[in-house]
Amino acid sequence: MESLPLIDSVMRLITIGQMALIAMVIGRGAAPRRFRVSAVALMVSLIAFMTVSTPLFDLSEGACWRIPELLSQSAPLLLWVFAHYLFERELPRIAVVAVGVCVIGCWTYFSWLHTGNATALAVVGTVQRVVQFGPVVLALRIAISQWGNDLVEKRRLLRAVFVGLVGCMSLAELIKEVFYGFFGSPPLFAIGFAAAGMVLSAVVGAMLLQADPDLLFDPAKPAAPTPMLTPSEQVLKAKLDAAMAGGIHRETGLTIGMLASRLAVPEHRLRALINQRMGHRNFAAFLNLHRIADARVMLADPTLVDLPILTIAMDLGYGSVAPFNRAFRDTIGQTPSDYRRTVFVEKS
Repeated sequence: MESLPLIDSVMRLITIGQMALIAMVIGRGAAPRRFRVSAVALMVSLIAFMTVSTPLFDLSEGACWRIPELLSQSAPLLLWVFAHYLFERELPRIAVVAVGVCVIGCWTYFSWLHTGNATALAVVGTVQRVVQFGPVVLALRIAISQWGNDLVEKRRLLRAVFVGLVGCMSLAELIKEVFYGFFGSPPLFAIGFAAAGMVLSAVVGAMLLQADPDLLFDPAKPAAPTPMLTPSEQVLKAKLDAAMAGGIHRETGLTIGMLASRLAVPEHRLRALINQRMGHRNFAAFLNLHRIADARVMLADPTLVDLPILTIAMDLGYGSVAPFNRAFRDTIGQTPSDYRRTVFVEKS
């Protein structure tokens, strides 16, 4: 048992090296800047956690541990931010800032301000647990809800492995802290956690080091030219085009699994057609292509000039007006209201 702390620390050092390599690969990649920055920040926070929680060093006293401790406590928030960029979702900036302020406030209290008041310690401790549990749960929710949206199989696997395992490890560590505190844990738990972190970083690193552009691409770049379709793909595309012409893309909550079922084809064949042959990297972008085309027609129709934007959004399958406005603006460069106004000004 005396050798367990040493084994734990060695595995953590290996994990730190692997995480540093992952940060370098992503940081020098071709992905959008905000994605690269969030990924590197997450890796730094995880490295800080692996450092301050090692049993080989006593970092519970002294000022030297406080900045790494803040970085460590920021890991759940950074995981949440990273999940938004990884799954190409709009970041709720106000919520992120609010959670960040809570993280810094709790860290400041425990590091510098606490006076031993039991009530204050309990309140701040509860807030700290909430702002740590909450972002991890939300990150896992994003990963689960967006699992079917990505059409690139390698990226789907990377997303599931990274967000899922990091999130589960974070939850396990937070639960441990509730019962044992930050600087105490059963030796076997510490060994298991260190081993899991080492395996996770090795798997993610191996995926990234394949240097596959499908894993970390820039979505702003145009898709590759469409190759020639095989006869079976031509038949499938004809069925898909007929379904789109029939308005299936307007169904709220439509997933690629549901669409494959309606077309009576295996989901993997439909994914391959839309991604590898038609050039779409995620299912939401494919649906938006058809929905925004319909929206432009509706917004330019004189008989629908008084139809509310919200009604148009709901008719097109959006759950609310906000994602419709965002998708329309990203595609056309204008909000739906501005587009409608421009169309009728040009006609007058």
